[in-house]
Amino acid sequence: MALELWETLKDSITAYTGLAPTTFFTLVALALAFYYVVSELFGSPDNRHQQRPRDFEEQQPLPPPVQLGEISGEELKQYDGSDSKKPLLMAIKGQIYDVSQSRMFYGPGGPYALFAGKDASRALAKMSFEEKDLTGDTSGLGPFELEALQDWEYKFMSKYVKVGTVKQTVPVSDGASNDESVESTNPETKPAEAVASESAKPSEDGPSGSVAAETVDKTDGDVDKKD
Repeated sequence: MALELWETLKDSITAYTGLAPTTFFTLVALALAFYYVVSELFGSPDNRHQQRPRDFEEQQPLPPPVQLGEISGEELKQYDGSDSKKPLLMAIKGQIYDVSQSRMFYGPGGPYALFAGKDASRALAKMSFEEKDLTGDTSGLGPFELEALQDWEYKFMSKYVKVGTVKQTVPVSDGASNDESVESTNPETKPAEAVASESAKPSEDGPSGSVAAETVDKTDGDVDKKD
C-alpha cells in the first residue's frame, strides 16, 4: 500500500512540475532553508532585543559567596531575596548557606521562598509551610523528622557554601536570680544571723570575761569568811 502511494506521488510530481522527484524535494529543502535565513536576518528587531538580554542575564556568573561570620536572626532576614544586590541566604540548624544559585526555588516567587532569610530547620524537618514552624527550634521533633532534617543538612552541605552562623540568644535572668548569684559567688558575705551566732559563742581560749569576774568575787568572799 505504501509503495503504491509513493509511486502515485512520484507520478504526480513529474506530471505537474515536470521535475524528477529527487530534484523536486531538493528544491523544497533549499526553499525552507532560504526562508529560515531571511526570517532571522529581517525578523522583528523587538523580539531579538528582548531575547538577548534575557539570555545574557541567565548566563551572568554569580558573585562569589561572602563570609558573614555570626549574625542575628534579624540580620539574616535582610537576605531573603527581596534585594537582588544581596545574596540569597538560608539557615539549617544554625548554619547559614548561600543558596543564590537556586534563586528559582528559594527566591521571590519560588516554591520555597518563605524559607529564605530564616533558619527553617523545624519547617524542613516537618515539611511544613506554616509560619509557626519557620524557626530553628527543633525541640519535640520525632526521630523520623530529625532524620529528614539531617538529610536536608547533608544536601545543603554538599551543594551550597556555608557563609556564617546564626547568633544564639541567651535568656536574661531577673533581678532576684542575679542577687542570689552574687551572694553565692561571694564567700565573704555572711548573713547577719550567722554573724550574731558567732559573736554569741564563747571563746575557745578560755572563759568569757563575765565568768572570770564571778570567780574572782567568789574567791574574795571565801577569804573574808576565813579572816
